[in-house]
Amino acid sequence: MNCFPYILTISSEKGGVGKTTLATNLAIYLKAMVPDLPVTLMSFDNHFTVDKMFELKGQPSNGTVYELLQGTQAAQLVLQGQYGVQYLPSSDHLAELYQNFKGPMVLCRMMAESGLSGIVVIDTRPDLNILTQNALYAADRVLIPVKDMPSLENCKHIFALFDQRGIDKKSLSLIPCLIDNRIKFDGLFKDQRTLLKAFAINRGYRCLETYISKSPKVESLNTNPDGKIYPILNHARETEVHNQFTELSQDILTSYHETAEPRSFLYQRWLCEQEEQKKAAFLARLEGIPAHCIICGRALDGPAGKGFFYESADRTTRGFLHSDCFVGMLCSTLCSNVSAGSEMHTLSQQVVRENARESVAVFLPRRDERGDYQVRFLQLDLGGTPLLERTIALTGFLEGLFDGVHDQLYLLLNESLTGYDGRLRNSWLAVHPVDEERPEQVLQEQRYRQVQELHRRVAQLVA
Repeated sequence: MNCFPYILTISSEKGGVGKTTLATNLAIYLKAMVPDLPVTLMSFDNHFTVDKMFELKGQPSNGTVYELLQGTQAAQLVLQGQYGVQYLPSSDHLAELYQNFKGPMVLCRMMAESGLSGIVVIDTRPDLNILTQNALYAADRVLIPVKDMPSLENCKHIFALFDQRGIDKKSLSLIPCLIDNRIKFDGLFKDQRTLLKAFAINRGYRCLETYISKSPKVESLNTNPDGKIYPILNHARETEVHNQFTELSQDILTSYHETAEPRSFLYQRWLCEQEEQKKAAFLARLEGIPAHCIICGRALDGPAGKGFFYESADRTTRGFLHSDCFVGMLCSTLCSNVSAGSEMHTLSQQVVRENARESVAVFLPRRDERGDYQVRFLQLDLGGTPLLERTIALTGFLEGLFDGVHDQLYLLLNESLTGYDGRLRNSWLAVHPVDEERPEQVLQEQRYRQVQELHRRVAQLVA
């Protein structure tokens, strides 16, 4: 297996519940307990606590989490920090990137392609913005710190997000934090921790046995005359909090070792499967495409160039047309009263060619009340807005007789829309301009999806 990190996200909509203390100290404990385990820390908040705590002076920076979220590989950005922990420098410009995150799995893809291994700890902002959502969905484990009823109440929004996306909530765990053990209650729930846990379980949330106590000593590590941020492992080993972090870290390490396929790996495998499916679909669309232009009958791999792609509405027929053949056919169809070879004909061909490169042509054959064929011709811009509509009589088509004017149109319709009984199918034909240098790109997933979307627009127009 390649390098695929195990993601641990710390998240809560409520500020002041100990998120950053949890994230930074967990990174240190995890690294201390397994020295050869890569541990990487990043924050989507803008308080720069991570930088103040882990920065090694004089180390040049290659970028920040801002560059990561713009697409730079994480392995190119991480810095070696204090206590053996790798970190990504923070940024206060992340809000500028929110619009780039169109879906909830963008970060999961970035982590799958990050080049990182081991455990990645992500500290999030106290809200559920699109970056926080991405950090939640990318996580193998989510710790949600709660210290009181308001913070417990806010948990419902995180669980609701997972329900909306249909994502298994087993990765979510509440952990009571900043619990003041001096506070006691009468009755069944004797302290804050057991009270919070009972309420959590009653609401269907998973709550850890481990908790983090409130400690004046630990608080002094973040606020002191030195203006520095000190880790609990090095400066508060005599406190109960040290033992709690040790227990929590052991729990996380157990989960890490039991996770043979982290979420980043599963997502990468899914992406590969999707790419294979897209490739198979692309090859299936290519299969059966005629090797010749159905208007002139000449091979498509010649110098004439594949300038247009056609497909019937029922998707049973598709192929490519030479640019000159299609433009010539359109010109004779739309400008039948212009003499071939005349100066006006040359000008008409130029105008038709320019319009054809910027539009989609639709041919809808129908029988009139006398049983004769006629074709409804539509020209639409590339967004599906109608530009032109004509009705063209197909005189002699039923008898197989060319009329000398619409001969090329007859060939196009006969080759693309004729059914097994020799009559035209109840369908229509759309012809799209394509890049002559790379015409097959129209059959690639994204471009072909655009073609089908335009066909849906056409179907509504001709219904």
